[in-house]
Amino acid sequence: MPTLDLPDRPHLDSFRRQARALQRAVRAGEPRALSRLALHHPGAVPDGLRLSTAQLVVAREYGFASWSRLLRYLETVAEHGWETRLGAVAAADPAEEFCRLGCLTYSGEDGPERWALARRLPAEHPDLLSGNVFAAATAADPDAVGRLLAERPERAVERGGPLGWRPLFHLAYSRVDPEVPVDRVLAVARLLLDAGADPNDGYLFDALPSPFTVLTGVFGHGESGARRQPRHPHWRELATLLLDAGADPNDAQTLYNRMFAPDDSHLELLFEYGLGTGDGGPWRARIPESASPERLLRVQLRWAIEHHQPARVRLLVEHGVDFRSPFEGDGPVWSPGDGRTPVDLALLTGGSEIADHLLAAGAPQPPEDPVRDLIAAVFRADRAAVERVREGRPDVVEGARHDRPGLVVWAAASASVETVELLVELGFDVNAYGRADAPVEQPWETALHHSAGNGDVDLTRRLLDLGADPELRDQRFDATPLDWARRFQHQATVELLGRRGSVGPSH
Repeated sequence: MPTLDLPDRPHLDSFRRQARALQRAVRAGEPRALSRLALHHPGAVPDGLRLSTAQLVVAREYGFASWSRLLRYLETVAEHGWETRLGAVAAADPAEEFCRLGCLTYSGEDGPERWALARRLPAEHPDLLSGNVFAAATAADPDAVGRLLAERPERAVERGGPLGWRPLFHLAYSRVDPEVPVDRVLAVARLLLDAGADPNDGYLFDALPSPFTVLTGVFGHGESGARRQPRHPHWRELATLLLDAGADPNDAQTLYNRMFAPDDSHLELLFEYGLGTGDGGPWRARIPESASPERLLRVQLRWAIEHHQPARVRLLVEHGVDFRSPFEGDGPVWSPGDGRTPVDLALLTGGSEIADHLLAAGAPQPPEDPVRDLIAAVFRADRAAVERVREGRPDVVEGARHDRPGLVVWAAASASVETVELLVELGFDVNAYGRADAPVEQPWETALHHSAGNGDVDLTRRLLDLGADPELRDQRFDATPLDWARRFQHQATVELLGRRGSVGPSH
């Protein structure tokens, strides 16, 4: 399991230096270096540690099975990498600026205001599309694209423009015109594909190992939400065309970007084309460490269970996703291989409807677990059930607090105010740090950060009444709950926190 995150711009020399430093530290007997060696290569002998062994340890720390696999990944980054900072660099040429402003970049630059600026440029510069295939693709102009490809067909496969993308990528990531006619979009896509464009084209944004493909751009969405990262206005028609042309449906970044909202239309279409089957396509061939199609869907199942998405769970079960086996092996921190079964997780997060469906479909009944049963009762806000569990196991509350110290944060994000109140009554710390996006113990923010940033006035008020500290700063951005409320422009929670004496703007 990786213990380190890859840098935004990984370079072989950096990893070589890390391996040499580890070799020296192990030979010198430094405790931390010896611990790293024991964790990632238990059978290695510290005395006279070879450089090749140190390289293996470094590779495994970053999630690669071997040093050669790490080198292979760096070669893939060199060929397919892309840096999101390029989306923030203004271009002097109007056609290039149109491309930059008009496309999703999955950075802080995305948003309707940016696309509105792009829409002005063609009117201000009437010849903007005439000589730039990337701008013509961004505008979904089949006449301009057709003329430019007739002059030089290889333009369909060349990278260029301010973002360094190929034309088909510009078409898929364009958000310039929400009213663009579908026939124009499909005509441009067909012209490019007929000229040799790759329906599986993609880039590793900031060297992240999950490729952003053409399909990723078509389906849209992501951590910043549907307003700032909307799907393409003709996502279904364009995605269908690309899938018919050979795009692999096992698109990891699409699945991630679309998992936050309950809409399953993307899954329904991808299942029609074999989602969850096959070898993972060209990108898994380039990056063997990436998840298999089966594992991609198991991650989706876990997210759907924990985030109360019963329709998605049913859809995944209908398409043969394994809902019986425990979650094991390495995985994203928000989807750990902790040995719990899908039913176990459903009960643990108060998803009785999901648990019943899985059991009816043939999932095994999980073994007794008083801590799980207590937490499940709390998430249902079922006080009678809580007391029954406590009567049978007087130490169960202490065990639950030990296992899940940040549970109030997850409850604030996924359950009712009554659940939050009940947890605090049971002695859970209202000021504990946790994660609001997943039920894992990682100290990111407090429950008050979440409620303030989410604009939930009632929950914010109740958390304050329960003793939540408005001056605590989160562990990622060093910001107070008031900062979060301001950042997401929730004036009601800004005013409430201001009245309760929260600190002013962050430094």
